Amino acid sequence: MSDATQQTKRPWRDRLVFHGIMLGAVALVASAALVIANRITVMEIRNRHAEDMRASLQEVIPGDIHDNDMLDNTVHVANPPGHPVRVFLATKDGKTTAVAFQVIGQGYGGPIDLMLGVDRDGKLLGVRVISLSETPGLGDKIELSKTKWILSFDGLSLANTPEKDWHVKKDGGRFDQFSGATITPRAVVKAVHGGLEFFARHRDQLLNGAAKAPEKGETP
Repeated sequence: MSDATQQTKRPWRDRLVFHGIMLGAVALVASAALVIANRITVMEIRNRHAEDMRASLQEVIPGDIHDNDMLDNTVHVANPPGHPVRVFLATKDGKTTAVAFQVIGQGYGGPIDLMLGVDRDGKLLGVRVISLSETPGLGDKIELSKTKWILSFDGLSLANTPEKDWHVKKDGGRFDQFSGATITPRAVVKAVHGGLEFFARHRDQLLNGAAKAPEKGETP
């Protein structure tokens, strides 16, 4: 009996073409499952990031001075030579009452990411640590959960705090340093001061709407 005749008499599931179809179907199902899982994971990550960002904004912008969702009201402001800064606008009755944005200081262990809240007059409403890589027990004292040090910025501005005060006490300024970890608070003070200078340069744009129009529904 010829091979062609034997192939014809084989059950369909024993033929090579059947195995090829099954392999392709399994690959297609697996690929579809991976795509769906990836989309779900990406959305979960985005949602968690948005929740964390919203919590940080609530810590530096009092809830009674705005009636909007700041995540949905942002502008990007050019800040050469660095990347554009994303600024969150707090508004009430359509008027900008405060802004929040992130600044980065260079600590001992790496970048220190901070969120600043600033009112219309350039006064700090709050400063919080978003992320850091500082030595536990030393540099991490800038976190509110460890000490109250970060609260020492509340109410300060370029107008009510002289230039010479924007340093740690070891450098002749007003801010306490930590024993064995002067680099960390020094980096934070410098970053916060730089953030206030950024606001001062762009104040009219941010408060009077001359900056890029708010981007509704942007993913953080």
